Amino acid sequence: MKHKVKVTVLDKKLYPELQQQYLADPESGACPCYNVGDEFIFLRDEGKEDYWHLGLKTLVKTNGDPDTVAGGPKMPFCSEAWDAISRYIYTGLQGGSIMQGWTNDDRVMIACCNDGTRPVIFKIERIDYE
Repeated sequence: MKHKVKVTVLDKKLYPELQQQYLADPESGACPCYNVGDEFIFLRDEGKEDYWHLGLKTLVKTNGDPDTVAGGPKMPFCSEAWDAISRYIYTGLQGGSIMQGWTNDDRVMIACCNDGTRPVIFKIERIDYE
């Protein structure tokens, strides 16, 4: 059995009142790195080691310009997002249970990046195949 991991951007949040109060640029706005609906596939076979390249070139679907999406052909995942979700990606690529007892499917985890004023919400899923 082999394993790959699919990451989907489910939502992006924005808290302008927190940006106004705490950020050096109070008009930062929503995260520019991802779009709702972006999809990424991480492989660990067929000569690919996507995890060790921080998700560079894992983008498989976007409504935006692929060159400006983190994980697209020109830039790896955002460091805040990577810090929050990479452990689940690694676990899934090894065939492990991503979140046993927490989610209703232990192959799935819902997580968000660490940016408290404009978090991005991700669905991380382990996909098993022959």
